This record gives sequence, structure tokens and C-alpha cells, in this order.
Amino acid sequence: MNVWHQQLYSLRDRIRAWRGYARAKLWALQGAKIGRRVVIDADCRVDRPWGVTIGERSRLERGVWLKLVSDAARLHIGNFSFVGAGTELDISNCVVIGSHTVVAPGCFITDHDHGTAADRRIDEQPCVATPVTIGSDVWIGAGVCILRGVRIGDGVVIGAGAVVKNDISPYDVVAGVPAKVIGNRAPRFGKSSPTLDIKSSIEGLSVASRAD
Repeated sequence: MNVWHQQLYSLRDRIRAWRGYARAKLWALQGAKIGRRVVIDADCRVDRPWGVTIGERSRLERGVWLKLVSDAARLHIGNFSFVGAGTELDISNCVVIGSHTVVAPGCFITDHDHGTAADRRIDEQPCVATPVTIGSDVWIGAGVCILRGVRIGDGVVIGAGAVVKNDISPYDVVAGVPAKVIGNRAPRFGKSSPTLDIKSSIEGLSVASRAD
């Protein structure tokens, strides 16, 4: 690749970023709370944008769907976070994602599910919603499904294709269906492995989301 090719590629990237900034401004005009230099790629979709808060320098890749299904639904994404292409966030109550968190392509995160009592058809039963909270510095692998009520601590790594239905302690590494602990990142950095104290690690984000 010669210098001209590199310059042309760089120009294309800058144009794409400018368009992403413009889309973010458009969402802000519709009521979303958008931080500085947020990039929203093409084909992203938001329902009820007034319930969305996105921190500075975060990015939504192509085809992300922020599906807020009620007027009271709230989504808070922290600073410097990334949501990969084709990811869907299906929210009835509240989803909070911390800062510097990476969500790989094709993930599904929801805070609600259907009633499943056997004496009634499923489509006749009300949904049950419980907030989902995801800490900071979390890496969520491609195709992960995170179910209602889950609390994920800071520093967690979730392997591709996992289904997460239980809380995950800070710095744990999990994988599988359902997701199970296969390691912990903390010893690599000379840290003691924390206990499940997710409430204190992300309660600030939860409070901010409720305030919105």
C-alpha cells in the first residue's frame, strides 16, 4: 500500500466518523442524551430516544438496535464504550453499561422475558422485567446473550456465544451455555479476587440512569 492509498483510506475513515457524529446529533435532537464525540454508524436504530444516555467517545457500530419497548425504559452507556455491529438491546425497564466496556458484534441483551405458566398461552402472559447492570472494563464476546436481572462486575470477560443468566463477580472469565466461571483475571495483575460486590462497583451508574 502506497502513501496515496493510505491517505485515501484515512480520508474515508474521517468522513465516516463525521457522518457518525451527525447521526449522534440527530439522536440528540430527538431527546437522547449524547456525550462529546459519540459515533453512531449507519443503519443503527433507536426506539424512544429520550430514554437513552450515551457517554463521550462511545461508538455504536453498523446495525445496532436500541429497542426501548416502553416509555419508562432507560439505557445508560458510559464513556469510551463500544457496541458491535448487529447487537440488540431489548429494554423494558433499565440496562446500564459502564465505561470502557466492549460489546462484540451480534450480542443480545435484555432486561425482560415472558411469563411461562402452563395454564395460559405464552403470548397471553405479561412480561417480567428486572434491570441489567454491566460494569466497566468488561469484554462481551460475539454472540453473547445476557438475560434479565443479571449483574456483571467490572473487568469481566465473557466468551463468545455464552448465555448469561446469573450474576458474575468482578474480573471473572466465563464461557458456555449457561455461562460458567473458567478463570479470573485479577491474579494476573497482582490483585486479590474480589467477592461479588457488584452493587458498589456500578451503583453510581444505576443512580445516574434512574435520574435520567
